[in-house]
Amino acid sequence: MAGVALALDGKVALISGGSRGIGAETVRLFCAAGARVAFSYRRAREQAEALAMACGGAGLCVAIEQELATPADGRALVSAAVRAFGRLDILVANHGIWEPSDAPIAEMSETQWHRTLGVNLDSVFGLVQAAVGQIERQNREEKKEGGHIVLISSTAGQRGEANHADYAVTKGALISLTKSLSSELAPKGIRVNCVAPGWVTTDMSAAALEDGVLGPRIAGQIPLGRAGSALEIAGPVLFLCTPLAGFMSGEILNVNGGAVLVG
Repeated sequence: MAGVALALDGKVALISGGSRGIGAETVRLFCAAGARVAFSYRRAREQAEALAMACGGAGLCVAIEQELATPADGRALVSAAVRAFGRLDILVANHGIWEPSDAPIAEMSETQWHRTLGVNLDSVFGLVQAAVGQIERQNREEKKEGGHIVLISSTAGQRGEANHADYAVTKGALISLTKSLSSELAPKGIRVNCVAPGWVTTDMSAAALEDGVLGPRIAGQIPLGRAGSALEIAGPVLFLCTPLAGFMSGEILNVNGGAVLVG
């Protein structure tokens, strides 16, 4: 009996924040599934270029240096990806920032608030706007329907996060954006879904997870007893972009070891 393949042959994907963590694992997985992949990075040039080469290099996988803090930044990244591969079929909005230091709302600076909203939300608006425009143009020209958008949210977007209101607000907004876009775009065959990870072992979360007091406390609040791996998030993202998820749109897929069920 033949195996079941999660294949993306012939597809072009753009993955924001793809040089490290969840993004890098998603790049690797999408390339292994047959997609051509463009991904963005901000500072980790050597790491990004090494990843692109490991995934096939020019013609198969390209790294694009791009700040993502405004809608214009998002639109610029989509334009660069289309220049690289001539089309776009899949957008994975994965990038984001989370300030590891607690910032009670009475003390949070306006600078932190606006920076988090700019990176985590405003630039996603630009990415989605440009990606949808590109996919719709392709669909008209090719007389077909199709396209996938996956937004990466968080458990914080569903139950909040004390002392990190800026982050939780942006991730909650992505959940609402997923539902709104699905209602708008599903009739055109463009499926919009969301993956909401819990605690995942990445550079961004390392300080908290490796803390001698906080780390065990976090693990104790996860029914599976540990943080997830980046690959365990990338897998569901890939699934949502394959025909096996063809009847899913507007869905918030929780990937958090059961943590959303407690607390």
